Amino acid sequence: MDAYTILSKILTPLISPGNFLLTLAIVGLIFGARRWGKAATWVGTLGLVALAVLPGGGYAIAALENRFPAPEAPAKVDGIVVLGGSIQTGTSAARRQPALNDNAERDFAFVALARRYPEAKLLFTGGSGKLFPDGTTEAAVARDLYVALGLDPSRLLLEDLSRNTWENGLLGREVARPAPGETWLLVTSARHMPRAIGVFRRLNWPVTPYPVDYRTAGDVRFDFGWDLGIGLRSAGEAFHEWGGLIVYFLLGRTSEFLPGPQ
Repeated sequence: MDAYTILSKILTPLISPGNFLLTLAIVGLIFGARRWGKAATWVGTLGLVALAVLPGGGYAIAALENRFPAPEAPAKVDGIVVLGGSIQTGTSAARRQPALNDNAERDFAFVALARRYPEAKLLFTGGSGKLFPDGTTEAAVARDLYVALGLDPSRLLLEDLSRNTWENGLLGREVARPAPGETWLLVTSARHMPRAIGVFRRLNWPVTPYPVDYRTAGDVRFDFGWDLGIGLRSAGEAFHEWGGLIVYFLLGRTSEFLPGPQ
């Protein structure tokens, strides 16, 4: 496991918006007698209130989701690649059946496209995103899921070592071996598509984006409400993707900071 993977798994939860603001509020309560302790309390508390009331996370996610409009499906497709990130490996192993998370639309779209293009090669790329893998890979669970949904197992190409988006593209290309001139569809969550496309372009693997799993309707409107759960989720997902774009750009793992249609 490289240093980037280790640091990303450790630091991301610590500095995600909700956890960071909660930590500030707790620190403020503990050291409230000091001036900086009071400031931490106010910043943490007001930040959490802002997440509960304001649609900032939604705006940030919509900006990413709107980057690549859903395309017209090509008449001919040579291959379809779907990125991991939708499977709960620990729960799947414990319950002995596929357990999916909120990104499950990736898998539904993949199966639908596989049926629409019966001659296309099918690639799932995803190992384990955990810092300490539990022995079950996303690829193994995905295979069982796709076969249960009616796909021919002989069509499936499985890459089970990747731990992040960069490795999805790098290791997935080694398994798929796309030929020049082939048309490949890339299936992943719409908010994740800019970073994924940047990686595939950086690796010189031309793909057609097929975004799914939308979180917004595209035009986020301010609607005064009070839902900290939704606010935390939106802010966390926005932070993860925008932060990933910044880090990948600095590491040279993407073709540009914010990839868009060519």
